[in-house]
Amino acid sequence: MPAMIEELFRQDAYLKDADATVTAVEERGVRLDRTVFYPTGGGQPGDTGTLTWDGGEARIVDALKAEGGDVLHVLAPDALRPAVGARVHMTLDWERRYRHMRMHTALHVMSAVIKGNVTGGQVGADKSRLDFALDGEVPTKEAITEEVNLLLADDRPVTPQWVTDEELAARPELVKTMSVRPPVGAGRVRLLSIEGIDLQACGGTHVARTAEIGRVEVTKIENKGKMNRRFVISLS
Repeated sequence: MPAMIEELFRQDAYLKDADATVTAVEERGVRLDRTVFYPTGGGQPGDTGTLTWDGGEARIVDALKAEGGDVLHVLAPDALRPAVGARVHMTLDWERRYRHMRMHTALHVMSAVIKGNVTGGQVGADKSRLDFALDGEVPTKEAITEEVNLLLADDRPVTPQWVTDEELAARPELVKTMSVRPPVGAGRVRLLSIEGIDLQACGGTHVARTAEIGRVEVTKIENKGKMNRRFVISLS
């Protein structure tokens, strides 16, 4: 089912604020006709920020996917609610979102460096992780840190691409994360390309070039089962 909301973050991940119209007011929050707020999904947290309108202001504490391809902007429990039809101005907590963009893109690069199936992952502003099913020797923190940073420093372009549902089904290698399947049924699926490094299905927000990420460090490798290893990274 096509989205009822215009997802501005998919058109421009660097858009920090925009105007919108309230389409519904619910107990937990509001729905809008367009949004800069990324809703929780694919291991990436929902954005936070503020809504302002004539005579009011409210804190957005989360953004969640809602039925019909919509987005629910979760408001603080004691926040004012704008009326349906009100014009509002959305403002992201940009520093937090930008760290998510840098982290998420860095995880894609790490998934290309570590040779194993990705079994899970989580993006965070302070630390992020990917879990891999590894058969054999586990690489060291130092080796992965060095290889990832060499690729990041190359300043490769990061661009979205699209394939049809049928093309995705014919190319299973485009889906790296075993625990999260990309949404199908809309006719096409979004891929993220990091030139010469990685190409995989992903609907998250990312930086435009790898050098924006800066340096990262693999801070911990955890044993999560017979073959499962968790690699935790932070931004330097």
